[in-house]
Amino acid sequence: MTEKKTGDKKAPAKKAPAAKAEAPKKEAALKAAKPAATKAAAPKQPKAAYTGAKLTVMQFASPIGRTKDQRATLIGLGLNKMNSKRELQDTPEVRGMIYKIRHLVKVIG
Repeated sequence: MTEKKTGDKKAPAKKAPAAKAEAPKKEAALKAAKPAATKAAAPKQPKAAYTGAKLTVMQFASPIGRTKDQRATLIGLGLNKMNSKRELQDTPEVRGMIYKIRHLVKVIG
């Protein structure tokens, strides 16, 4: 009672190989990512020379209950126990680390 229709099936669409289709895109992306050889690089400014100044830092508070980055900063400064002292070079990097954990350390001199 039901009639079967023949010829209604559609042929599956052919897909282009992925490697060939993506190759031009990759080449264009690589060319765009590379800096042009004609542009001159800006000259780098030399870092300020170390003047020889020293800071003595003392840890007066425990890192218990502090975040991981604060603990890591203490370790980076060479402090690991309460009342430990460390003499460090007075550089912007060290001052930034001290500022980050200023509630845990004292600068003595």
